[in-house]
Amino acid sequence: MHVFIGGAYNGKTNYVMRKVEGHKVAVMDGVLPEFSPTCDVLVLKNLEKWLVTQNLEEDDIVVAHLLTRLKTLEENCTLYIIVTDMGRGVVPMEKQARLLRDTCGRLYQALFIEAERVVRIWYGIGEHIK
Repeated sequence: MHVFIGGAYNGKTNYVMRKVEGHKVAVMDGVLPEFSPTCDVLVLKNLEKWLVTQNLEEDDIVVAHLLTRLKTLEENCTLYIIVTDMGRGVVPMEKQARLLRDTCGRLYQALFIEAERVVRIWYGIGEHIK
């Protein structure tokens, strides 16, 4: 599992797509596939969109479920996960927005622990963190 993180519109997808050129790639945007597609590399982006559809009041359960699902998907394809850094010290006024930010933070921590590689993207330039 490889995780790529950066701010919105910082070139994460372009960076990843350059890395996987020449491979059979499946891209999922904001959804978690029910089954593993036939591919060399599965790119999952905007997991935040999927999280919004979940009960964020039970974020530990949501994060555990997602990690289990990702490990299953990883059995058939190399996973490249693109996530958006949404913290930056800003605390949203709305409760749901705060729950999403907090759940993303917990998810990202878990992903970073599990990941073989973590890259921060800053305007198209990758900085290897792990």
